[in-house]
Amino acid sequence: MHLEPFAVVLFDIDGTLVSAGGAGRRALERALEERCGALAGRLAGLRLDGMTDRLIVREALGLLGHPFSDAACDGVLERYLAHLREEIADPRYEVLPGVTALLEALRARALPFGLCTGNVAGGARVKLARGGLDGYFDWGPRAIAGFAHDGEARERVVAAALARASARLGRTVHAREALVVGDTPRDVAAARHVGCPVLAVATGRYAADELAACGADHVSPTLADPAALRLLLG
Repeated sequence: MHLEPFAVVLFDIDGTLVSAGGAGRRALERALEERCGALAGRLAGLRLDGMTDRLIVREALGLLGHPFSDAACDGVLERYLAHLREEIADPRYEVLPGVTALLEALRARALPFGLCTGNVAGGARVKLARGGLDGYFDWGPRAIAGFAHDGEARERVVAAALARASARLGRTVHAREALVVGDTPRDVAAARHVGCPVLAVATGRYAADELAACGADHVSPTLADPAALRLLLG
């Protein structure tokens, strides 16, 4: 049992802090249609959960028969962000249970926390701002965060967030001291690859037993769960 607060807590966004009501997928499809023409259902089987935005664009372009390049990816993501600012107004958007109270508690206790997300930074901020959560996080060069630009592989995002936590706190933050909070098997696998413990929450598309089976150290139904709060707040 972990009795002391972790040195830092690293949060995923989609399915963990908020549900964006499908805004991200709709924005991406609009951006891809502008570049590639009508999609005609060719992306129907593309799963986005737990993937980084750049990897999503790579796989989508492949399914659409278009070559991937960094320039092409940057162009799609630029248009994606423009569309996301419109799509995020969807009334199905919600801040997930317990999230605001938890962030308030972490801030009140001065416990370091940040982001570890497959979103590009601009998309992360749009999604959090819709629910009034962006103000809980730093966005400058000293922010504790890992984003899609840190690498297509999710474990590189985790490693980047850990490195920035070390820089921010002025000491080496070891992987075992950083709790990653996510909602998908990819979140779990990436954190475990780096060596971080994982709290998985069943607020996305995966059930608690699925998250436990893929190796999460702790599983809670939501971030309002008393066991999750004890783990996060010490």
